[in-house]
Order: sequence, then structure tokens, then C-alpha cells
Amino acid sequence: MPSPGFIIIAVVVVLVLIVAVSNIYVVQQSKAYVVERLGKFQAVVGVGIHLKIPFVDRIVKKVSLKEQVADFDPQPVITKDNVTMQIDTVIYFQITDPKLYTYGVEYPMSAIENLTATTLRNIIGEMELDQSLTSRDIINAKMRAILDEATDPWGIKVNRVELKNILPPREIQNAMEKQMKAERERRESILQAEGQKASQILVAEGERESAILRADAAKQARIMAAEAEATAIREVQQALADSMRMLNEAAPNDQVIKLKALEAMQKVADGKATKIIIPSEIQGLAGLASSAQALLGNDKAAE
Repeated sequence: MPSPGFIIIAVVVVLVLIVAVSNIYVVQQSKAYVVERLGKFQAVVGVGIHLKIPFVDRIVKKVSLKEQVADFDPQPVITKDNVTMQIDTVIYFQITDPKLYTYGVEYPMSAIENLTATTLRNIIGEMELDQSLTSRDIINAKMRAILDEATDPWGIKVNRVELKNILPPREIQNAMEKQMKAERERRESILQAEGQKASQILVAEGERESAILRADAAKQARIMAAEAEATAIREVQQALADSMRMLNEAAPNDQVIKLKALEAMQKVADGKATKIIIPSEIQGLAGLASSAQALLGNDKAAE
């Protein structure tokens, strides 16, 4: 059986181990611990494993070094022309000095919120309503500069300030909505007019091209008809020339020429002419032809 002294030593060793293990801590990435020794600031501990002295050292604050976002409630502000409106603000900040952040101000976030509201009222109070609604970037820049300078003793750096919402009084909102509606309607009417104009231009261009095509088609048709007529005239003239050439080659006598003339007069007589003048040479030939026809007719009757 173990002696009482051994048991006491074992208990003491176990207690020492427990205390030692409980005083070992690890600081994570993007974190910083502020350590006090006997109530006095000792150090800002960074990333890694560390050991504090039991009952002497104490971690008073664990600080995040990441960029943080503070979204504050809407604040009532009054413009230079005495218009009251609600503005809510978003601040992006980062703790750069954990020691100053721990000991510089009692409640840092409350201090930042109050400072933001005061700064916003001062800036908006120097602007009229229209200017405050259209100068959001200017207000953001002024607020960031003022807040960054004011929070520097607290170990805080203000990276960006954004006005999230600007809510003017209800009657002004209604007037703005009406104005925006009228502006939308005006733009829609302009777009419709431009669309109708473009459509009319396209229709006019289409009609012009169609008229040009029709004119070209009529022109081509007339050209083809004229070419066909010219071809026909050339063919008729060629036929007449060939006929005359063949007739000249055959060396016709006067009787043949007179007979051809008689045939031509016969064709003329078949037309719509009411009076025909026949040359004397053809009249004799016509009488001769009539006598010959009468003789042929008598011969046929005698047979």
C-alpha cells in the first residue's frame, strides 16, 4: 500500500500539470490577445502558442484584426433648408492597435456610433435637401476622413463609410416618385418616337428600293421588246433582200414582174382600202388574165 507521502506528492504533481496545461493558450490567425500582469499591461500576444504565469498573468481582451462592419440604426438629421430625414450608415473599420483599443475608450462601438451620428448631422446640416440627395459620395468621403482621425487614438482605422439609405419625409418622397414616373414616361415616349421614326425610315427605304426595282424591270422589258422588234425587222428585211436577190438571179422578164405586181395589188385589195388605183400596165395584164380564165372556163364546159 502506498505511503501517505507518495500520495501527497502525486496529488501535487497532478495539480501542477493541470495548472500548467490550463495556462497554455494558442492565439489564432488574425487575432491578438492583450495580457496584463498583476493588473498592469504586459504585452500584446500574437499568433502562436504561449504560456502565462498562473495567478499572475491575465488575458484582458481578445481582439480581432479583421476588417469589421458596423451597421447603425437610422439617425434623424436636419438639412440646411429645415427638412428632416432619416439616414442609416454603414462603417467598415479595422483595429490596428489592440492596446489602444483596449485602454483608449470604454465602449468603442458605442463611441463610434455616437461619433458617426454627430458627424452626419454636422455635414448634412450644411447642405440643402437636393444637394444632400445628390452628394452621397462627397458625404461618404467627409465622414470617413473625420471618423478616421477621431478614432485614431482608439487604435481604430476607418476604411470606408457608406450612407445605406436616405429617407426624406413622405410628402417629398411622393413628389420624387411622381417626378421619377414623369421622367420614365418621357423616356418611354422618346423611345417610342425613335422606334416609329426608324420604322418609317425602313418602310420608306423599302418602298424606294421597290420602286427602283420596278423601274429597272420595266426598263429591261422595254429594252427586250425593242431588241425583239429590231430583230424581227432585220429578219423581214433580210427575207426581202434574199427574195430580191433570188428574183434578180432568175432574170425575170416584164411579164413576171407585172404578175408579181398584180399579186401585190390583190393583197392590197383584200385590205380595208375603198379605192385602189391600178397602173395601166397592170390593167392590161389583168384583162389578159380574165380572157384566159374565160377561155379555160368555156373549154371545161364543152368537155
